[in-house]
Amino acid sequence: MKKSTYHFKKTVFLIVLISLFSFSFMAQNTNSNGVSSDFWDHVRFGGGIGLSFGNGFFSGTLAPSAIYQFNEQVAMGLGLSGTYNTQKDLYKSSIIGVSIVGLVNPIREIQLSAEFEELNVSRNWDSRTGFANENYWYPALFLGVGYNSGPVTFGVRFDVLYDRNKSIYSESWVPFVRVYF
Repeated sequence: MKKSTYHFKKTVFLIVLISLFSFSFMAQNTNSNGVSSDFWDHVRFGGGIGLSFGNGFFSGTLAPSAIYQFNEQVAMGLGLSGTYNTQKDLYKSSIIGVSIVGLVNPIREIQLSAEFEELNVSRNWDSRTGFANENYWYPALFLGVGYNSGPVTFGVRFDVLYDRNKSIYSESWVPFVRVYF
């Protein structure tokens, strides 16, 4: 079995498992009398938007996500991401992915996180570069720590599965800004 097919099947399995987990929460959204519970009161939406350009380079990212706040200390959620990059006369790439994140606040100001991300990377090189076009799946497992100031958390995360040749990130350490309302 090709490695990319294996990663795709693993990703689909993970998405199905997470969906079933989410649906079980929604099924519990009503009590025995049929009265709606407060499930949606615990769901927070957020994500990130990124834009970078200069000297023939452009990059844009959109990454919506949602978390379920179990209590003041623990939350878990899902995210989607899409990125488009281009470097004039060098390459164009598109990256789409899905992630699952777990957040723990041992104290209100400190947020610990674990995030598994599965990305499909498609790079199309300019024919003059001599590089072959690429299309592959890349997994990342981030462990992070951040300063929480209400809906915004600033921090840094480390990819424990980092592969310099395949990662879309230049380093295993990645700063982040996380926003949930």
